[in-house]
Amino acid sequence: MAAVIDISGEYGYVALVLVLYIFLNVWMAIQVGKARKRYKVPYPALYAVESENKDAKIFNCIQRGHQNSIEFMPVFFVTLLLGGIRHPILASGLGTIYVVARFFYFKGYASGVPENRLKIGRLNFLALLGLVICTASFSVNLLLHDLI
Repeated sequence: MAAVIDISGEYGYVALVLVLYIFLNVWMAIQVGKARKRYKVPYPALYAVESENKDAKIFNCIQRGHQNSIEFMPVFFVTLLLGGIRHPILASGLGTIYVVARFFYFKGYASGVPENRLKIGRLNFLALLGLVICTASFSVNLLLHDLI
């Protein structure tokens, strides 16, 4: 038997968090573009080579801060959107924490001292774990609905 999924109006908060993250991602991409010009790292090079560019470390930290955020984006989006169906307020709260922590993760990385990314930025991993639990709850609820 198929389960009917009822999406509450509170799911709008989940969608807003998704939009907030899109804006953050665009902002990070702009920061990388500015760093490309500032530190003279031409396309198509993804990273600067330290033997060729005295500013390679700072550029690479900026680039890596954005790249890491892109790598986690699919997991964040899926867990936010699915977990938010059953737990819209909790998921949007965790999603907001994730977005804010990702901002600080990027700023810390972009400082040129990679360890700085974890000062506040480490909270993104806890928020993501919470979203995974929300998604697991949604999944289990769907499975149990079919059993009853």
